[in-house]
Amino acid sequence: MFRLKGLAPHLSWHPPSNNLKTKPQGGFAPKKSITPRPLDEKGAGFTIIEVLIAVAVITVGIMGILTIIHQTIAQMALSSSRLVATYLAQEGMEIVRNIRDTNWLDPTNPPWNDGLNPGDWEADYNDSSLSSYGASLKINGGFYNYDTGDPTRFKRKITISDPNNPECPLADCFSVKVEVSWQQLARTHQVIVEEYLYNWYQQ
Repeated sequence: MFRLKGLAPHLSWHPPSNNLKTKPQGGFAPKKSITPRPLDEKGAGFTIIEVLIAVAVITVGIMGILTIIHQTIAQMALSSSRLVATYLAQEGMEIVRNIRDTNWLDPTNPPWNDGLNPGDWEADYNDSSLSSYGASLKINGGFYNYDTGDPTRFKRKITISDPNNPECPLADCFSVKVEVSWQQLARTHQVIVEEYLYNWYQQ
């Protein structure tokens, strides 16, 4: 500290100190400039790939579920058709058995196998005779027949043959095979029932 000439003795002047911080006029601190960080292109690429992989996995999963549902529905429909075909095959066997039994009860005493000649045949549930095979069954009011109703996918073939073996001798026995076939799921399906019918009722 030193005194300036001409100043009052109680006043003194101090040189500015380097440790003092000057504030900008107005009392606000200077703004700092912010430099934006560049986008990590490599990281962004991995994120897109991960999203695509996730979408692919979800898509495959959904397609798998839809395929299983479709196959389940198709198998349920096939099982329903097979149940109907089994009923139609058993009905065909009953038709032949009913014709044989009717011959037994006929007072004119026809042969027990009258109208049951070897060959391929078809018949309705209420028929008393067989017709040549070839037509598809129709359904009317829940009953399957060949005359009226809506067409169905089912065909029923009744095959009568004379095996002429020790288990089925020619005079008192013949073989009956009922085959019900239909097209479904791009395939031909079949239900077959086979049985020997005997002349066990001796008049």
